[in-house]
Amino acid sequence: MSKVRLLVGTRKGAFILTSDAARKKWAVDGPHFGGLPFYHLKASPVNPQRIYASQTDDWFGQVVHRSDDGGKTWVAVNNEFAYASKPGTHQWYDGTPHPWEFKRVWHFEPDPIDADTVYAGVEDAALFKSTDGGASWTELANLRDHESGSQWMPGAGGLCLHTILIDPSDPQRIYVAISAAGVFRSDDGGQSWKPITKGLQSNFLPQPDAEIGHCVHRIALHPSRPQTLFMQKHWDVMRSDDAGENWREISGNLPSDFGFVVDVHAHDPETVYVLPIKSDSEHYPPEGKLRVYRSQGGEDWQALTQGLPQQDCYVNVLRDAMSVDKLDPCGIYFGTTGGQVYASADEGDSWGAIVRDLPAVLSVEVQTLD
Repeated sequence: MSKVRLLVGTRKGAFILTSDAARKKWAVDGPHFGGLPFYHLKASPVNPQRIYASQTDDWFGQVVHRSDDGGKTWVAVNNEFAYASKPGTHQWYDGTPHPWEFKRVWHFEPDPIDADTVYAGVEDAALFKSTDGGASWTELANLRDHESGSQWMPGAGGLCLHTILIDPSDPQRIYVAISAAGVFRSDDGGQSWKPITKGLQSNFLPQPDAEIGHCVHRIALHPSRPQTLFMQKHWDVMRSDDAGENWREISGNLPSDFGFVVDVHAHDPETVYVLPIKSDSEHYPPEGKLRVYRSQGGEDWQALTQGLPQQDCYVNVLRDAMSVDKLDPCGIYFGTTGGQVYASADEGDSWGAIVRDLPAVLSVEVQTLD
């Protein structure tokens, strides 16, 4: 029988939650490295027992941990992320030049074919690759050396490369999202990059439809239709049906088109989920009601509320804190800054809290295990 494993990164440690295919009873293991912030954990799709974890704090700096037994034991692997190209500068909040600095790993993306290959998105925005399970890291420097690089500026959370998508039909095609630079695509394994932002509008920019400078919070795709992308931007929910060449807004009847997460149903590439947040200054659900919204491709959104608090709820859900399992019906999961992890085993129709009192949740990733 299949099992489900949730990898949860929090402000004070990493947690591993497991259940059977019914997804009704959950075992909670943790905290691993209690008291230390874990920005992201993700397992290899090739070797599901291999997990990469990013611990970042002011005392120890950046530490990459790897487990090869599903989180039972951990080893610290190489933590050196040296920028390969000339230092140069990027744009600071006030428009002045600012030197590139390494701060943390925001996101790991294990390769879909090779268990020893993993990508890391870091702050300040750069993309690194390891082909030896994290023992060494090489910057794919042509991204940061793109002619637009000096124009990139940090969003409120920093200049972070927070999303990495690998096209399952063409592993040479890689997408990255950067706050606040936009979305870039490589069709040659990271050797060259192009901005793919046509159709995006950001009113905080001097030129709202500029090619560079959009604060993209998250992008997602379905493996069966990888040319279709969904985006949650600083404002606006967007869709592209041509691998990011053109985008159109699908915010429709959402109560707010601001948010951080977006994800796609496991078996239907047209079904997409978002979780609206009131605004860029008020990071909590509109009206204090925690609602996931589901749509068949956008425009017409259905509020999913059963089992979620519908009054006096003022938590946030961060960009890496939603995930979807591969069972049928598929399960949807998200974690909050209030320490709750919510799960739905019926595609979002009803919800329940797996745990309620974790530290603030930074990331949630799900594995479906045979």
